[in-house]
Amino acid sequence: MGFRLPRVVDAKKILRKVVSAPVSADVPKGHVAVYVGETERKRFIVPVLYLNHPRFQSLLSQAEEEFGFEHPMGGLTIPCTEEIFINLICSLRSL
Repeated sequence: MGFRLPRVVDAKKILRKVVSAPVSADVPKGHVAVYVGETERKRFIVPVLYLNHPRFQSLLSQAEEEFGFEHPMGGLTIPCTEEIFINLICSLRSL
């Protein structure tokens, strides 16, 4: 008998949505494009592995509530400041 962790299931759902979006030539395999910013959005390329981290999951939940997972440029839109996002990415890289 197996069970699923809700966050892992959410990450798989998110990944399916992102993978089905048009793939840009500048996004390496195993990475995903995300757009971050409150007014002007900046594009970041992050490893897919980050999607399962609890802190990143929190941002993804906020993104789903605010924007859904459709983005005209083929990436996820994260509703936070660039500073918060960069701090998160730096902390995930150090793990």
